Amino acid sequence: MVPIDSSRLTMEQQRNTKRRRLAWDVAASPTEQQQQQEGKVRKIELSRHNSPPKREDDREGHYMYSLGDNLTPRYKILSKMGEGTFGRVLECWDRQTREYVAIKVVRSIRKYRDAAMIEVDVLEQLAKNSKGRSHCVQIRNWFDYRNHICIVFEKLGPSLFDFLKRNKYSPFPVDLVREIGRQLLESVAYMHSLHLIHTDLKPENILLVSSDYLKLPGYKRSSQGEISYRFLPKSSEIKLIDFGSTAYDNQNHSSIVSTRHYRAPEDLDGATHGEALFQTHENLEHLAMMERVLGPIPEHMIRRANRGAEKYFRRSRLNWPEGAVSRESIRAVRKLDRLKNMISVTVGGSRSSFVDLLQGPYDTATADEHQSSLDAVDKRRMKT
Repeated sequence: MVPIDSSRLTMEQQRNTKRRRLAWDVAASPTEQQQQQEGKVRKIELSRHNSPPKREDDREGHYMYSLGDNLTPRYKILSKMGEGTFGRVLECWDRQTREYVAIKVVRSIRKYRDAAMIEVDVLEQLAKNSKGRSHCVQIRNWFDYRNHICIVFEKLGPSLFDFLKRNKYSPFPVDLVREIGRQLLESVAYMHSLHLIHTDLKPENILLVSSDYLKLPGYKRSSQGEISYRFLPKSSEIKLIDFGSTAYDNQNHSSIVSTRHYRAPEDLDGATHGEALFQTHENLEHLAMMERVLGPIPEHMIRRANRGAEKYFRRSRLNWPEGAVSRESIRAVRKLDRLKNMISVTVGGSRSSFVDLLQGPYDTATADEHQSSLDAVDKRRMKT
């Protein structure tokens, strides 16, 4: 770029030439007196919004409210966004920052209050060390209100589960799944760098940042010939939520973690840490279903099983079907298909690499051989 010689410019040209930004162009920071005055104005404004008369909690310890109530003078309750074991999440208007927020109002029961305080500590640690790409929800504030721990978050979009449910469980395109998976792995890696284990990863705890979506014609028409529609999120950006069960990898914690339908084999054998694929509430049957779909449980996991889980194994293999509680249990396991067959229905040409990714350390050849022997044993057991 050739430098401009100002001596050759006319007066008008010099006036129109963009000048360097000077120090006095920057807006002056408010004086201490101005800051105090603004603080007084905010206090006066908030004082007009009193909290409602105190109500008794319901029998489960949930906070009782009405839409339009104030949750402290600062926050106005607009709607209920969700509910879980921990309590409820409310959409609120923050009168101080002038933005919409999501407030997690925890049940007034000791164990949930304790878990909430652990979550606050974890969230503050995640925020302190984050450089903006942790893909973890950001905490704004927290307070104790009428014996309920309230955690204020940035407002995000729907969970992956809710989006899929609204979409009649139409699967996401593989490219979108890949992008969501990448961000999720980055989030988990960031937590692991801080020696934190989430312990409850599931579609319900992965939120889209934006609620915006595209409406596209579906692949099928209804029986009346009407065009069906499917929805795709406009943005693939996600954030991980719900750190109430988070554990430090160097501390003792509950031997049972994660929601049952998403629980990993190592959570059942005590070694370490759409429609549900494994519809069961019994541990041995759950492990048998996993073997049916994924192949045999690796020997190194069986060797590391603790005493409480030894009853599920016999001679270095799962005690199945010998340990089944009923013929119905055996039938429920036999109904499941192998993972590669399930995947081939939806992902087409990407099947092989995608199955390898999900299969992980399981050896496919060994799994096939193991499954054949299990089928033979199952048939003999059903005849007796």
